[in-house]
Amino acid sequence: MDLVIRDARVIDGTGGASYRADVGVHEGRITTIHREGDAGPRPTGTRTVEAHGLSLAPGFIDMHAHSDLALLRDPDHSAKAAQGVTLEVIGQDGLSYAPVDDRTLAQVRQAITGWNGDGSDIDFDWRTVGEYLDRLDRQGIAVNAAYLIPQGTVRMYAVGWDDRPATHAEVERMKQLVAEGMEQGAVGMSSGLTYTPGMYADDSELTELCKVVAQFNGYYCPHHRSYGAGALQAYEEMVNLTRTANCPLHLAHATMNFGVNKGKAPDLLALLDSALANGADITLDTYPYTPGCTTLVAMLPSWASEGGPDSILARLLDDATAEKIRHHMEVIGADGCHGVPIEWDRIEISGVSNPDLTSFVGKTVAESAAERGEEPWVTARRLLVDDKLGSTILQHVGHEENVQAIMRHPVHTGGSDGILQGFKPHPRAYGTFPQYLGRYVRELGVLTLEECVAHLTGRPAARLRLPDRGIVREGYRADLVLFAPETVAAGSTFDAPRTLPTGIPHVLIDGKFVMEDGRRTDVLAGRSVRRTA
Repeated sequence: MDLVIRDARVIDGTGGASYRADVGVHEGRITTIHREGDAGPRPTGTRTVEAHGLSLAPGFIDMHAHSDLALLRDPDHSAKAAQGVTLEVIGQDGLSYAPVDDRTLAQVRQAITGWNGDGSDIDFDWRTVGEYLDRLDRQGIAVNAAYLIPQGTVRMYAVGWDDRPATHAEVERMKQLVAEGMEQGAVGMSSGLTYTPGMYADDSELTELCKVVAQFNGYYCPHHRSYGAGALQAYEEMVNLTRTANCPLHLAHATMNFGVNKGKAPDLLALLDSALANGADITLDTYPYTPGCTTLVAMLPSWASEGGPDSILARLLDDATAEKIRHHMEVIGADGCHGVPIEWDRIEISGVSNPDLTSFVGKTVAESAAERGEEPWVTARRLLVDDKLGSTILQHVGHEENVQAIMRHPVHTGGSDGILQGFKPHPRAYGTFPQYLGRYVRELGVLTLEECVAHLTGRPAARLRLPDRGIVREGYRADLVLFAPETVAAGSTFDAPRTLPTGIPHVLIDGKFVMEDGRRTDVLAGRSVRRTA
């Protein structure tokens, strides 16, 4: 064999009890698992790694990633490789870079600059989903990637940025785009229903698109219409919609945030348990932190975003319209802020596109406003305009008891929702998976190690319908991670968010070391992982 991992504690991704074994790898596959006490000789290989004190698990699957351009921009990509991530699901929250035409590409690049940068360093030599996946394969990437068709981008392509129902012809065009993307290898469709223009779609339109996704055995992954004042209703809407479409549902970053939802995770879980008992196919992902992360422009009311980025900037520059925006955000509660009046002392600027604005980073909008002797909206408005909508934020609105309750649920999986842009990104981008293993398993005991690994490996692989990943089993791909349960920890913090984790010395993709002895190798073993029939 090419490699033997000797005397590892195998945590196989099924949730079952761990065991000690030698694991042999040949030509990118797990070929032998020789358990302690098995008869016969132990396997030998060209290379042996002694795993004393280490646990061997399937590679972690990040069910909610924003590495759409980072995979192309940064061959190292230690942000994910060092965590033990061997597969990311990208194309999230209804906004990404395929399928597009020239007009749509320019608009989406501007709309999500805060997530991925403006892309000025990227050669956008694709337009379709298949061409984007081909580009990942042709260039070579650090970790594997699966893609969700972004519903907001599809609507931008077929309808534009208008807040109106789509015509029959436009719905048919969107269905065609979704079908083409699924045929080309996408694993499902995402939405960002607090982001424009995707949020302008009504349930009937979304249902028609989900029916297409279901025909290809994909799943629907919505960032639904509210995580705040209308959270439970928004979750119920997605459950009912996908039941009507007969489409599997995966709830993105499934949290219960803001003061109105403190302690209400049991209400969400009761809703899901009832649907599951009635035959619904539902999974969800979360990140193991309380603050959220998005863009500052996402906080605006949807009517202020109609027409796209240029229209938003024009409204912000008009004093009367800007005052109307402020009133909706601070008094009424904008739909962009989940129907809750914005609390500027909880909105921390985490990144800016304009380097002249770095003095705002690491401070709340309220703090920066106080320094300038002005109202917070004046500061926020200036920042939106001067940064051309490119600012990212941390939103400190979560509740620890909700985070822990949801991660215990049997349909839970792990997702970082990691935005890699900005001077001070959310530490979840670099720390989600060791945070689960270190803090929530070893320190707090919220999950057992076997349960947690299943949440991060076997369960997401089943949602993605991957027949040979996510479990340590003979014949499966050798996407593997060796970690030390007693020391594994997230190095990233809110003060030092790009610090790499500790206690994860080895990570393999297709049997090749992408992390070796705690260091990133120069191997680009990642490829697109496409939906199969």
